[in-house]
Amino acid sequence: MKIKNISIIIAIFVTGFFFNSCNDFLDQKDPNKITASEYFQNENDVLRAVNGVYRSIRDNYCLGEGSTAYTEERSDNISTQDNQSSAGEPFQFGDYSLLPTNTYLKTHWTRMFTAIANANFVLTYIDDVKFSDENLRKQYKAEAKFLRALVYFHVVRKWGDVPLSVTHLTSSDEVAQYTFREKKEKVYEQIIKDLTESLDAGSLPDLQPVSGKGRTCKAAINALLGQVYLTMATTLDDGQRQNYLGSAKKHLTDAYNMRTFGKLNEIPYRDVFDVEKKDTCPELIFQIVYIRGDKDYSSSKARGNQPRDSRLLSQYNSTGTVFLPSDLVKEYEEDDIRKEWSVQYSVYSNSYYIAKFRDTSAGAGTLGYGGNDWVLMRYADVMLLLAETYMHLGDEAGAVGLLNQVRERAGLPHYEDMQNDADYKSKYPTLKLAILHERRVELAFENHRWYDLLRNFNISELETFFHSKTRTDFGLSNPMNFGKKDLYYPIPFDEWKLNPEGMYQNEGYE
Repeated sequence: MKIKNISIIIAIFVTGFFFNSCNDFLDQKDPNKITASEYFQNENDVLRAVNGVYRSIRDNYCLGEGSTAYTEERSDNISTQDNQSSAGEPFQFGDYSLLPTNTYLKTHWTRMFTAIANANFVLTYIDDVKFSDENLRKQYKAEAKFLRALVYFHVVRKWGDVPLSVTHLTSSDEVAQYTFREKKEKVYEQIIKDLTESLDAGSLPDLQPVSGKGRTCKAAINALLGQVYLTMATTLDDGQRQNYLGSAKKHLTDAYNMRTFGKLNEIPYRDVFDVEKKDTCPELIFQIVYIRGDKDYSSSKARGNQPRDSRLLSQYNSTGTVFLPSDLVKEYEEDDIRKEWSVQYSVYSNSYYIAKFRDTSAGAGTLGYGGNDWVLMRYADVMLLLAETYMHLGDEAGAVGLLNQVRERAGLPHYEDMQNDADYKSKYPTLKLAILHERRVELAFENHRWYDLLRNFNISELETFFHSKTRTDFGLSNPMNFGKKDLYYPIPFDEWKLNPEGMYQNEGYE
């Protein structure tokens, strides 16, 4: 079910973590509004509220296609030619000069917790509604829990310890009660709980049919659970590494076994991003749906990346783009078919540009209202995460087998054959680095790279990694600015101000 024409039901108060309190606001009764508890009267009210959670994540300041500033630009995949727009605040993310007062940071925090609060709204009141089919109730609860876990997974990786609430907050006292940072281990526990309960509900299909694109499924829940466990195994120091790796293997394998194709090379790489095949491509697991030609719900990815001298991506008459590929361009091996689809060269700007998202159709038109969906999960990602898990478990053959499937589709020799290639061997001397390389070129510009780096390197290694970069590959950004503080984002200043003790600032931003 595509999520256009959705009524977002935001309760009186969405969450306390970005609330500027007014002592008597709850005492005022607006006769034109209903209270949160009065809203849910029937199944359709619940559906509308669940759709509201989906709509929350599509926001560009949350997890939508415009959220690359918070992940992709934070990594080493993108360079920028603009350090002045919007008082230079967007530039701070990729320049590693982020300030707690950054308004883009605050908006990102707010929209993420709005999505969480909207999920809490559903889950707090859904059991008060009478359903004609209990399986439908289970489905809606599973969807809301999945979406809450998905957003919290992004939040905990960006900020570490964060406020944790799983109920709808309706009073200033409740707000104060939850306005503190819970330890990240507790946040991960809640993420695992939500996803496990979503999976156990048994009310979702393995994969969504065409009519359900944009909604979650069992493959997506398993894929997310697997990635969460893998992240916990590689970033938490709680003595549970092997258990986490075992759980990661189980859930990633379950997701992989739900695919409807044989080997990955049955699906051409370009089909994954072909706007005409976004509903039918068997590699796609979970995506945010955009609607071609619709002013409010179309994709702007193609026109936003299009250089001035090209019509390859869109019919839009572009004046140019300021976000360009970095040294990522150098990482593509010779004859890698993914390079031509992912990056192209502009004679006008004398540089490469991001070419992965395209819609030149008449439906998108000269305004560039494209129909590209924003893919959050696909099978190449799952396979490489599983390869990474196998590697940590000491199963090199299992890891290499999955790695080779991805390389085969790209038209490249197997990993074993490349051990005789001096250049490849010098760049990627370990299986870990070979998998990380493959993820970088396979999933470029899809918001995975920053998290891949966090998962594979500790902070000291990351500092060495960024400082080894060539400055000219990053435009005006300076990778030399990267330091230990950049493991996490700062807590937005306004949030810290609400409770300086409970909302303590991350190290390096005090």
